[in-house]
Order: sequence, then C-alpha cells, then structure tokens
Amino acid sequence: MKIHKMSISRVNTLKLSYQYYLMLFLCIMFSFSAILSLYALTNDLDKCNCSKEKTLYTTYTSKKLISSMHKLAILVPYKERFEELMEFAPYMYNFLNRQKVNFDIIILNQVDQYRFNRASLINAGFLEVRANYDYIAMHDVDLLPLNPQLLYSYPEQPIHLAAPTLHPRYHYEKFIGGILLINKKQFELVNGLSNRYWGWGLEDDEFYVRLRDAHINITRPVNITTGIDGTFRHVHGKERKRDTVKCYNQREVTRRRDRQTGLHDVNYTVLSNINMEIQGAPLIVINIRLFCNYSATPWCDCSKSTEFSVKQKKSSE
Repeated sequence: MKIHKMSISRVNTLKLSYQYYLMLFLCIMFSFSAILSLYALTNDLDKCNCSKEKTLYTTYTSKKLISSMHKLAILVPYKERFEELMEFAPYMYNFLNRQKVNFDIIILNQVDQYRFNRASLINAGFLEVRANYDYIAMHDVDLLPLNPQLLYSYPEQPIHLAAPTLHPRYHYEKFIGGILLINKKQFELVNGLSNRYWGWGLEDDEFYVRLRDAHINITRPVNITTGIDGTFRHVHGKERKRDTVKCYNQREVTRRRDRQTGLHDVNYTVLSNINMEIQGAPLIVINIRLFCNYSATPWCDCSKSTEFSVKQKKSSE
C-alpha cells in the first residue's frame, strides 16, 4: 500500500515537470519567432522603395519654415547674356544652399533667330521639367537677391519676391516680374503664360491678369527693411539695350488679355540638354528652338516689317 502511494506521488511530480518544461519551451519558441519576424520586417523595409526621407526644417529670421521635401526648379529665360549668367549661377547656388532649398538651376537658352520670348521659354521649360519638381521660380538672370530674408520656400500661393517696393527699377502695383515663385498646380491652372510676347516686356503684366481671373492671390515679402537700394542687385548693364521695338499690330494685340495661347500650345523643340558648372555651381542648360506663327504674331521678327525698316533707315541717317 505504501508502495502504491509513492508511485502516484512520483507520477504527479513527473507530470508537473513535463508541463513546466513544455511551457518554458513554448515561451522560448515564441520569443525566437518574434525576433525572426522583426528581423524580416526590417530587412524588407531596407529593400523596398519606400521613402525614408524626413522633412528637415530650418528657421530663419522671418520665422518661416523651409521644407526640403519640395523641389524647386529655377527657370531662367536666357538669350545671349553670358556675362550675367557667369555671375548669376554661382551667386544663386550659394544663396539657395544657405537656405537649405532643394533646387536645380535650369537655363532656358533660346537658340532660334526670333526675338526673345521670355514667356514661351518658361512655358517650354516647365513642360520639360515638371515631372521632377513641385514648384518653379520664374527668375530673371540679371536680378540677384541680397537680403537672406527673401525665402525661396514652397509657396501655397504665388509669392512675388521682387515686389514693387523692393525692386530697384519697377515700382507699379501690378508688377510681378523679376522673380516669381509659383507651385506646379497653380501654373497649370492658369495655362502658363501667353506666347504672344516677342521682344521685351508686358508678358508678366498679362500673367498678373491670368492669376487675378483665376482668383489666385499673390503674396509678397513682409518686414523687409533693406528697401529698393539694398534688397536686390540689378546687373543689367546700360550698354545692353532692351528690345522694345513694336512692329505690325504688336502694340494693340499685346495690350489685351490673351485667352487663346499658353502652356497647352507653346511651339518649340529641344535641341539638347547640357549639364555644366560655372565656378563650381551646377546647372542644366536646355537649348530651345521656338517657332513663330507669322499669321498670329508677325512681330516675332520685326526685320520683315516695312514700318521697322523705315525707322531703322531714319535712325541711321
């Protein structure tokens, strides 16, 4: 009888030991499985194309924030302005790097025989690069920002940095030339700029009306105390004459709102793309050939105008 009780007790002890070790084994296996799953998840994240970039912010004296998540295309309409470009590229490269802006400088080089067309170059340049950028700066090659409070950050609304109260030359209220930042969506919404403006001037005034008609507000820098003498450097030499000639019915047509032309019908071809550096500043040169519709804008080449030929003859006498 005693032997029987001892056997039962021993069996109970063995059962207890078996359950204990079984639970311990299951705990170890669960922990090991969890570690393997975590390792596999981390490894998959490393291999995928998921963006790991975090938004980086830097605070400036204006107390605005600049995000590197948005990429900026500095679109510079250009034709035979080598001296200005040599100064512009390294200066802007350093200026924007200090602001931690994610940007590329893109020179839109007009290589045809027609008069300079700033608006069509910007339209063409935008179409060529829009897939890779979130916003653009329509930027003159002869205007350099001096005040670091002029921020090139992503604009929810268009921001005109070269405001009339700050630009060294143009001071009328509706002026939005020089340097204007606008996001991709809004530029497409207003169909870009008019293609009718061959020669110098007025294309930015027409663009102002496009923005106004689309109920898009234009913002400007505030609390800039450097004024018209210390905010920008205008490097346009007096010896370089602007092409202000008006021929055919150009004056009449370009004073009116253009509801026909724009981003959708700019006529151009890209001859080449060149990556280059100027004093260590990388830039992209897009060589663009524009095409002129002589029936719509014969003033793309005033040399064929009888009126222009008469004026030239008189000026040479």
